[in-house]
Amino acid sequence: MKATLAALAIASAQLAAAHYTLPDLIVNGTTTADWLYVRTTQNHYSNAPITDVNSTEFRCYELDMNATPGQTSIATVEAGSTIGFKGTLIRDNAFYHPGYFSAYMSPASPAANSPEAGTGRTWFKIWEDPPVYENGQLVFPSQTMNEITFTIPKSLPSGQYLVRAEQIALHVASSVGGAQFYLGCAQLNVVNGGNGNPGPLVSIPGVYTGYEPGILINIYDLPPNYPGYTSPGPAVWRG
Repeated sequence: MKATLAALAIASAQLAAAHYTLPDLIVNGTTTADWLYVRTTQNHYSNAPITDVNSTEFRCYELDMNATPGQTSIATVEAGSTIGFKGTLIRDNAFYHPGYFSAYMSPASPAANSPEAGTGRTWFKIWEDPPVYENGQLVFPSQTMNEITFTIPKSLPSGQYLVRAEQIALHVASSVGGAQFYLGCAQLNVVNGGNGNPGPLVSIPGVYTGYEPGILINIYDLPPNYPGYTSPGPAVWRG
């Protein structure tokens, strides 16, 4: 019995170590503390992904959808500045799961620390890092990274926002529900913005069905005449 329990404990530890979280917001090169500006996610202990793209938890995967927003601080950043997310409990200091990274933003009404923020068709994509198709196979640049950074469009209007980082891990994505989503939502107050009109707008959940060719894919056995990776979701708004 003791041997069995020990084996289960080791297996559980290995499972937790096989995934990661995105708890740290990066602002102009400075990495902030865990969960200071990023809403604490349900997997902050287990590191397990979310796989149901239709779940309301898919939006920000908060530990508590009602309480967590108000327990999280709001970071003030300038439009046009560089922000990002750093991962923790990653292996070999890198996001080792092969996948597709993207970042979405949504105006936050009535405030970035409100549970109601981002609950409508308000989200738009501002950045992506898709795999590259070379020599008959997909190459994943993000597998050598331990953080992602991107620019807030300079023309984004001032105001409070949520910014949502997402990796779609594709190592077991050959069946529906196999893709693993690692995500985090940070709370922002954007200043010195412009008069841009972000879009196209989508809802989260609702942005994916799970059947998109960039989500339902066997990356180890690509079909003949494969055209290259197709990014799921809307086009990137660059301002």
